[in-house]
Amino acid sequence: MPKQQRRTFTAEFKKQMVLLYENGKSRADLVEEYGLTASALDRWIKQGQTTGSFSEKDNRSPEENELLTLQKEVQRLQMENDIFKASRADHGTKVAIIQNNRDKYSVSAMCDVLQIARSTFYYEASEPSPEDKVTIAIVDIFQKNRRAYGTRKIKAKLHERGLIVSRRRIGRIMKEQGLVSTYTVVQYKPHKTACNEAATANTLNREFNQTESKRVVVSDLTYVKVRNEWHYICVLIDLFNREIIGHSAGPHKDAALVSQAFATVKGDLRQIQWFHTDRGSEFKNHRMDELLETFEIGRSLSAKGCPYDNAVAEATYKIIKTEFVNQMNFQSLGHLELELYDYVHWFNQHRIHGTLGYMTPVQYRLEALKKVV
Repeated sequence: MPKQQRRTFTAEFKKQMVLLYENGKSRADLVEEYGLTASALDRWIKQGQTTGSFSEKDNRSPEENELLTLQKEVQRLQMENDIFKASRADHGTKVAIIQNNRDKYSVSAMCDVLQIARSTFYYEASEPSPEDKVTIAIVDIFQKNRRAYGTRKIKAKLHERGLIVSRRRIGRIMKEQGLVSTYTVVQYKPHKTACNEAATANTLNREFNQTESKRVVVSDLTYVKVRNEWHYICVLIDLFNREIIGHSAGPHKDAALVSQAFATVKGDLRQIQWFHTDRGSEFKNHRMDELLETFEIGRSLSAKGCPYDNAVAEATYKIIKTEFVNQMNFQSLGHLELELYDYVHWFNQHRIHGTLGYMTPVQYRLEALKKVV
């Protein structure tokens, strides 16, 4: 698979996106049709409607410009203090010092302090060693994937780039670079809710490996703090490729939240054959019954008090809590919804899954369609 290139957008393209939005096209459609992130599109809209320029420097306030100047001056003083002791080092050491601090300080400023011509530094530093190339690739993969990947997934992504590296070596480089995955021991906080006592059987019966898209969709809800109040997230997961096909967020753990998630599913809901959940009361009420009956969706419920019957949904929420919820500080419901949309897009389009042979959910689905054709 060819290396994925970082996308860049011209000012003209950004302007057209803003015009499309102002002419009535929804931001959700723009994000989907043009492969954008919601946060980037929102930034362009704000810039287009305020300054009319998409340059960052044109959108800074006088206070921000003054603060930036002060920060640069402080950074230069820190840099001079950090590397001045190396001013009498040999030439090779000076080049190495500049190379190792490029993420912290300006190359030109360091060259001035160490009295090395910038052209000389760039010439000598242009060809990284094989070890440096691997390190650069590992750091790039780690940072581009929400700091969530461990050695297994990084190894798979390195293989896509033509680099065969052992997990042991990857682990050593991650330790050297201070790369710590967001995964930690998750603390489960139980929330007691009314139990659904319906006689509905567990039709799924833990058959989590499905060979047909949308044959079985599983779901659950989890809690998230928005400022100082609890809110909830609901996702719908296709067991075929572990893709999140529907999602919603709101202040109440109820049937309305589940219905909102169904409203975000692309395509005809009649394609779904079975809907499996635990026995939470939010999944058993007149509103949900009407939705499932209308679209002829069969019902399956876990056994009472048995979370293993809905293991895929439980595992997906562990991922969401670790990679998304625990890494954010949500300021409002709108902020939560925006970031959730962005995360779901990344989860489906870019996050590789071990159960899918280290493919993304969308990639797995498209590969399956090719085999059918």
